[in-house]
Order: sequence, then C-alpha cells, then structure tokens
Amino acid sequence: MNEEVTIYIEKLGAAWQIELSMRLREMVHETITSVEERIQYKKPHFLKNGHYAAVISPSKDAIAFMIMNTVGLEFPKGFEGPPERKWIKIKEGVSPDYTLLSSLLAQASQAL
Repeated sequence: MNEEVTIYIEKLGAAWQIELSMRLREMVHETITSVEERIQYKKPHFLKNGHYAAVISPSKDAIAFMIMNTVGLEFPKGFEGPPERKWIKIKEGVSPDYTLLSSLLAQASQAL
C-alpha cells in the first residue's frame, strides 16, 4: 500500500470518511490483488496493469466510489455516470454493499 494514499485518507477529517475510505481501499486490494495505488488529481486512484480501475473521491458530505471501464456492465439503481465509468455516493451512516462493489469492480477490471 502506498503511504501517500494512507496519509491522504488519514487526513480526511471526519472519522466516518476515514473508516469508509479505508474499507473501500481494503476491498479494492482484495478484489484486484495486483492493484497499484497512487494519489493523482488530488484523489486516491487504483490501477491494474497501468490502467485506471477505481477512484475514491471525497467531498464534504459523501465519499464517491468510482469504478472505471464499465461499458456494457449493468449497474443497480443508485449509481451515476457515463457508460465508461460509474460511481456511487456514500453518505454518513450508510453502509455500502461491499460484496456488490467488489463484484462490479472485478467485472470492470477483468479485461485490464
């Protein structure tokens, strides 16, 4: 794991944002075992074979989790974005379905 990403997440401020971001990060590493991570465009980006796979994007009242390379995949209600990338905004007090997110990420990153 990249220390720059760890420091970024630890500085998010709100405990729920830190906890959620850490759990999303763990889920990405469990789903894509060869994942690389780095801070790019001031956000944690996760790459497989040099290609973007996922992004954690914090805002004041939510954490958005973006999955890249989503053309042709079916996403459940609650996801937003154009065909090539989808994201879900997770607010305080909401526990995302990590199994679903992992499954979608695995499908999207399979061809990378």
